[in-house]
Amino acid sequence: MSVLVFADSIDGKFKKTAFEVVSYGKKVAEQLGENVVVLTINAADSSELHKYGAEKVLAVSNDSLATFNAKQYATVVQQAAAKENASVVIVDSSIDGLYLAPLVAVSLEAGYASNVVAAPSSTSPFTVKRKAFSNKAFSNTEISTDNKVIGLAKNSFGIHESQVEGTVEAFEAEVAASGVTSENIERVTGKVTIADADTVVSAGRGLKGPENWGMVEELAEVLGAATACSKPVSDLGWRPHGEHVGQTGKPVASNLYIAIGISGAIQHLAGINASKVKVVINTDPEAPFFKAADYGVVGDAFEVVPKLIEKLKAFKAA
Repeated sequence: MSVLVFADSIDGKFKKTAFEVVSYGKKVAEQLGENVVVLTINAADSSELHKYGAEKVLAVSNDSLATFNAKQYATVVQQAAAKENASVVIVDSSIDGLYLAPLVAVSLEAGYASNVVAAPSSTSPFTVKRKAFSNKAFSNTEISTDNKVIGLAKNSFGIHESQVEGTVEAFEAEVAASGVTSENIERVTGKVTIADADTVVSAGRGLKGPENWGMVEELAEVLGAATACSKPVSDLGWRPHGEHVGQTGKPVASNLYIAIGISGAIQHLAGINASKVKVVINTDPEAPFFKAADYGVVGDAFEVVPKLIEKLKAFKAA
């Protein structure tokens, strides 16, 4: 028996979430007394996963899998699970992961728990802690099936080094036919992505127009952060839709989330509630966001943000 982890990558490079799911898989394998096996698809250097406890890596190299396709990826994961006699399969809870995991669970006749935030509190019965009610609560979920699929929430378990002398084995998987084709993929380059960012600087209509976004980008650059925005801002075309965070956009689970000129609609709060520290800058002291914030500044963003940038630059230079 083994624990199988799918470590996702983009253009051959592993996402930060890949190191987190491998760290988590190592922990679960230790609890079960089993080996941890990691599956990679078109990754440039799978051996770096040994640093996080990957005892064995199944490396798939297939040009037909260059673009994510949930059906095709699910068949590859299912074949890897069968090969390694995996009782537990672990994926991340990214957008792709949320498409992938249910298909894997169906193929393995497995129970599926998404948005898991901690190692199992018990292995008999197998019980995991999950986020619930749009990150407002937690639930302890028991998976009673023989096979289990776990979707790990981003930035919940953390990345833990556990160096092992592992192996990398080429894995030839049969790729299922698919009626879906991808004609074009556009990715932001040269910037920190929301998915990988430890810090996110987000702004809303309080900035009054796209011409004022320079200070948001400057603050993000000083902090090494990703830039984001509220739904109205992306709807107005001030910022790309790829920067829209919230329940109807990209979920955020950063260590630090800074909201500038965002009132805090319930859909926005639901999408960023998993962030560990939330800082709000707003002129309205009654803005709903202040109730969810760890720190709040009541003030004009056009005065507060430049001063914040100035102080941060001085601190870094010291």
